[in-house]
Amino acid sequence: MAEPRKIIIDTDPGQDDAAAIMLAFGSREELEVLGITTVAGNVPLSLTSRNARIICELCDRRDIKVFAGADRPIARKLVTAEHVHGKTGLDGPELAEPTMALQAQHGVDFIVETLRNEPEGSVTLCTLGPLTNVAMAFQKAPDVVGRVRELVMMGGGFFEGGNITPAAEFNIYVDPEAADIVFRSGVPIVMMPLDVTHQLLTKKDRVQRMADIGTPPAIAMVEMLQFFERFDVEKYGSDGGPLHDPTTVAYLLKPELFQGRECNVEIETKSELTVGMTVVDWWHVTDRKRNAKVMRNVDADGFFALLTERFARI
Repeated sequence: MAEPRKIIIDTDPGQDDAAAIMLAFGSREELEVLGITTVAGNVPLSLTSRNARIICELCDRRDIKVFAGADRPIARKLVTAEHVHGKTGLDGPELAEPTMALQAQHGVDFIVETLRNEPEGSVTLCTLGPLTNVAMAFQKAPDVVGRVRELVMMGGGFFEGGNITPAAEFNIYVDPEAADIVFRSGVPIVMMPLDVTHQLLTKKDRVQRMADIGTPPAIAMVEMLQFFERFDVEKYGSDGGPLHDPTTVAYLLKPELFQGRECNVEIETKSELTVGMTVVDWWHVTDRKRNAKVMRNVDADGFFALLTERFARI
């Protein structure tokens, strides 16, 4: 058995973030979660930091250290998404307040320190929210950029357009300057855009299979998904809503579920109309350097089978 892959999860929980974290917790043989860093995004930082600890406790993983990171984007006012995730970010189930403490260290410093202390090329960054913490770490300590094994991120969209504006996906829109820093950094990036996540609908039969697990974490997840999907069902008229963030962890476990290609991706930071847009050179019409592996297709049944199997292990 290979050594588990070391990951830092950078997150703004969110119900779909919770699903991604739970997928990692259910995959202990393959993934070692070195720590969770939180960022302002879906809800403000105090709530994302609370929610990350709630998920750890729900899954009986009080051993996981949670670090609060940036409370606002690098150059803009914070935009949040309570209209999607509810006022707590994890609306749906009745969840107890967390008892485990937040770490004293700032999330950005934890990222820098971990990348410096772990062997070069051994740590994967798994980002589920705005890229503020990672960009700040790269700016603060340029020496760590070359030490990252890979950055697997949920964010952006191309053929699907945006979900917060016609052009922009929420995670990139919240902090486009941070995304621009990360995409220019030279770090190996795997991008899970809306093009993929909109293929992963929480259809009733898929959610029922999770409910059938019957454990407290699985039941809480089902209640979160039932709350979370109401917004997208109304918006897209679909059976269930797209499940965005667990794509990042699923890729680390089973990359063969996904198909994509190396592209150049530029982040729009200036235009009022398209700020936060991920401009993906899918057809390679420019000679700009290819800086990200952009995913386009996913085996949805395989994805949900993986999710259900790993949730059952928690």
